[in-house]
Amino acid sequence: MARAGMARWRDRLALVTGASGGIGAAVARALVQQGLKVVGCARTVGNIEELAAECKSAGYPGTLIPYRCDLSNEEDILSMFSAVRSQHGGVDICINNAGLARPDTLLSGSTSGWKDMFNVNVLALSICTREAYQSMKERKVDDGHIININSMSGHRVIAQSVTHFYSATKYAVTALTEGLRHELREAQTHIRATCISPGVVETQFAFKLHDKDPEKAAATYEHMKCLKPEDVAEAVIYVLSAPPHVQIGDIQMRPTEQVT
Repeated sequence: MARAGMARWRDRLALVTGASGGIGAAVARALVQQGLKVVGCARTVGNIEELAAECKSAGYPGTLIPYRCDLSNEEDILSMFSAVRSQHGGVDICINNAGLARPDTLLSGSTSGWKDMFNVNVLALSICTREAYQSMKERKVDDGHIININSMSGHRVIAQSVTHFYSATKYAVTALTEGLRHELREAQTHIRATCISPGVVETQFAFKLHDKDPEKAAATYEHMKCLKPEDVAEAVIYVLSAPPHVQIGDIQMRPTEQVT
């Protein structure tokens, strides 16, 4: 079960946002399997509590700690980091996984839908990154890691109007990750920054995007063999297990059958 290069992370703390399902849950499980202490946060924690019990009964060497946090609310985020600091010391790995898409087009979309996407996909990610870095800095952690779960939509725009604003938020993640890498070098730290950009992953994502058209959502996943959340979790483990002198900037991964 233990992976080469992961031993140095054993018993250290990782924060995983959006851990109640999909990619976030798979990443949280993979980290617990590798012996990490994982704080998994989401607006509702029922699923995370179930996953924590599952990990415990499976005898995984790490632990999963559920934490309720509304990432669209900065006060919630700050109080979560404060709780992590007082109860567990601080964050060594920050995995900004939470993200959402609303079917709001550029020509007729609602401002509230745009704000929802921007608040979680860009602002919450940036706030968590800042707070994680400050947590590392105050404890003199020089080998931490910040991983942003991006998207292929952060690298190309497809001709599907309901994804255009979402794509803009993911292009922001691409720029933020590279900007973060520059700032970490300026700070002369060995904390690393990575983004992972999957194509179509079989999760509840499409069902939330096309919430009024479940057939269309299901069709997203039916015409090809999609990536699984576990495939993305495997990429996270790969990135974390790289030697400290190796920084993986971006992993772009698609289903073999995905064209765009």
